[in-house]
Amino acid sequence: MTEHPGGRPADDVIQPFQIEGPGLRGRLVRLGPAIDTVLKRHDYAPPVAALLAETLALAVALSAALKYDGIFTLQIKGDGPVPMIVADVTSGGALRGYAEVTGDLPPDPEILAAPVPRLVGAGHLAFTVDQGEHSERYQGIVELAGTSLAECVHHYFRQSEQFGAAMRLTAGRNSAGLWRAGAMMLQRLPDHEPIIVREERDESWRRAVILMDSVTGEELLDRDLAPADLLFRLFHEDGVRIFNQQELTFGCRCSRARAARILGSLPRAEIETLFVDGRITVTCQFCNTTEAFDPDEIAALYDA
Repeated sequence: MTEHPGGRPADDVIQPFQIEGPGLRGRLVRLGPAIDTVLKRHDYAPPVAALLAETLALAVALSAALKYDGIFTLQIKGDGPVPMIVADVTSGGALRGYAEVTGDLPPDPEILAAPVPRLVGAGHLAFTVDQGEHSERYQGIVELAGTSLAECVHHYFRQSEQFGAAMRLTAGRNSAGLWRAGAMMLQRLPDHEPIIVREERDESWRRAVILMDSVTGEELLDRDLAPADLLFRLFHEDGVRIFNQQELTFGCRCSRARAARILGSLPRAEIETLFVDGRITVTCQFCNTTEAFDPDEIAALYDA
């Protein structure tokens, strides 16, 4: 078990595990400072922040179930007041995300009853695995169907041949006002056994999902509850094997050089219309960092 100095369980981690009896794989995701950093880069209303936090936890859990070297992106698009939510995770464990808010939000009680329909509206959930220009992108898309993000992803699991899985998701603020998020995912391995064995595996799967569903939101978010202790409490009767944790961190890939390349790719006539008070500013949607360019710097982009 990875610990910080002082003996506390590690935070911002993916904890892989396996339930030995039925041979099920799983991932426990716990996000603390990294998710708080993402959310506090913007002034989101609490229901929007909570949905983005769940989206990031979901993206981390899904990405951890794949073998890839690049960027895993989860995108939710709809026709509601929050028409887009994006979260991405690199294979190195750097995560970032943002939510686009374009309309007035309904009252909180309406949002809490059905966050996805009330905030995102009708739309779809998509994920993309990008391993660079020399590899083919993999993308999965499914219609948003459910009141919560967990219900929507279970609809995706039912439609997917790649993910035979179940998921628990939660997000919230602790007593200090810091945002936290958590996820637990169980994944079935492909069935190639005789019918009797498959029936036994089905029963083991149902039992494991029931045990996972007994996890409370407080347990998933508890900074002081070690992932290994939580997993042992749930699955010790079947035997649970804990593997090495992967650490996560907030990491945005924006830079001044990238902003300059974007501006330099625009037609010169269009660039001239972007000056405000003698400069052009470019703001990163993810981390909310702004880069400003004066006329000489813009001219140099075209003279190079």
